[in-house]
Amino acid sequence: MSRIQLAINVTDVDSAVSFYERLFGTPAAKRKDGYANFEIAEPPLKLVLIESAEGGTLNHLGVETTTAAEVAAAEARLSGAGLQTTGVDDTTCCYATKTETWVTDPDGAKWEWYVKTGDAEQMSASADDSATCCAPAAVPESLTEVETASTGASSVSCC
Repeated sequence: MSRIQLAINVTDVDSAVSFYERLFGTPAAKRKDGYANFEIAEPPLKLVLIESAEGGTLNHLGVETTTAAEVAAAEARLSGAGLQTTGVDDTTCCYATKTETWVTDPDGAKWEWYVKTGDAEQMSASADDSATCCAPAAVPESLTEVETASTGASSVSCC
């Protein structure tokens, strides 16, 4: 089963958790400093809250899958459709290990296809645990996924 992920920036994660627990009638599935996520059954939704000075803004969108093969298939489909992807990558972010690929829409909205492979004690694999870990920089127009694979370029991303 796949489900849509919505990651939003909030100025106060505790207040946001209280609101969303009441809104969806379910407790947060994971709570960490400045971070929370919900696994909502109905409607099927993965809601991620990231504490940031840019509260009330979209961090990124995603599709949570159940297998790495689904992530690879999505990346192949996206690339085959002519979309620039980050390639498939194993990473640590949002207190989880995962396999993922990213694509950015024409207006800069970032979409992630991923499968969670485990839990992690840190927000991200990088020393900078900023809220931008969940939103990699857009793949430059001049950099194709073939060039990305051959240069070993990697994105810093998460959730």
